Amino acid sequence: MSREVRIGKLTLGGKNPVWVQSMTNTDTRDTEKTGAQIKALAEAGCDIVRVSVYDEACAEAVRTLVDESPVPLVADIHFDHKLAIRAAENGIAKLRINPGNIGGEANVRELADCARAHGIPIRIGVNSGSAEKELLDKYGGPTAECLTESALRHARMLEKVGFEDIVLSMKSSDVRLTVDAYRLARKHCDYPLHVGVTEAGLPGQGTVKSAIGIGALLLDGIGETIRVSLSGDPLPEAKAAWDILRALDLRVRGVQLIACPTCGRTCVPVADIARRVEEELSDIRIPIKVAVMGCVVNGPGEAREADVGIAGGRSGGALFIRGEEPRKVTGDLAEILIREVRKIAARRAGETA
Repeated sequence: MSREVRIGKLTLGGKNPVWVQSMTNTDTRDTEKTGAQIKALAEAGCDIVRVSVYDEACAEAVRTLVDESPVPLVADIHFDHKLAIRAAENGIAKLRINPGNIGGEANVRELADCARAHGIPIRIGVNSGSAEKELLDKYGGPTAECLTESALRHARMLEKVGFEDIVLSMKSSDVRLTVDAYRLARKHCDYPLHVGVTEAGLPGQGTVKSAIGIGALLLDGIGETIRVSLSGDPLPEAKAAWDILRALDLRVRGVQLIACPTCGRTCVPVADIARRVEEELSDIRIPIKVAVMGCVVNGPGEAREADVGIAGGRSGGALFIRGEEPRKVTGDLAEILIREVRKIAARRAGETA
C-alpha cells in the first residue's frame, strides 16, 4: 500500500479511491476558456485537473482558475522553479515538475520549502522521451529500469532537502514498457503513483492502449490516480477513465451498461436500444447496472443480475427489476428501460439525501 498525500480536499494513496485526472488544452492565460474546460472536465468525472503553466501570465491566471474550480488543480511546469513557486502562492493544489531540470539544489530546496509551506505535493513525471541521456546510454534506451531510476533519482533530490510529499509517474507510449516501469517502481518505493500511457493517440486505438496499460496495473493494485491521454478534446479522457474503473469495479458512477453481442437468436435491436439508453442516461450519477439482452437464452440470467434489464422476445420483452418478479412488456423497450432507470436513480438519490 502506498503512503498518502493531500491534494486539496482529496487524499491520494492508502486505501482511498483511484482518482481520475485530465488536463486542459486551452491557453491557460485565457481564464474564461480554461475555467470553462475545467468545469466541463469536472462534470465529466475528473477529480483533479492539470493546467500548463509556461510563463508568468499563466502563473498569475492560476489564482482565478483556482478560485473558480470545483476540483483541485495541478500546475504542469518545466525548467522554471519560479513559476512553480508563483503557482503555489496562487493556490495550486499540486505541482508537476522534475527537480533535475530546474537549476540545481538551491532551486530544489527553495521550491520544496514553498511546497511544504503551502501543504502541496510534487509529482515527478518521467516520460520515455525525457529520460536523461546518461541513463539512456546506461540501459541502451528508455527501458523500465531507465525510467524507474530516473524517477527515483529525481525523488532523491527532494528527499535530500527533506521533502517527501511526492507522487511519481513513469509513462511511455509503449504499453508493455509502461506496465513494466510501474511494476518496478512499486517494488522500490511506496510513493503514490500517477498511472497512464502517454501519447496514446486518438480515441479508439489510444483508448484501447490506455485500457490495457492502466487496467493491467490497477489489477495488480498499482496506481492511485489515472489519466487516459488522448489527442484532441480532453473530455473523452474522463469517460474512458471511468469506463476502466467501472470495468474493474474500483469505482462506480452512473449507468454501467451490459449488452449482449447479438446472434441469430436476437429478437430485438439490442445495439439501438443500448445506444439510446447510454446516451439518454448520461446525466445519471447514481451507480445503476442496466442490461440489454437480445433473447431468452442468456438474457434472463444476465438481466436478472442487473438493477434493471430487458431480455428480448418475439413479441416484446421481459423486464427485470432487482427484487421484483419479471413482467412482460411491449412497445418502446428503450423508453421503458430509461423510465425505470430514472425511477431507481430518483429513489436512491432520495435515500442518500
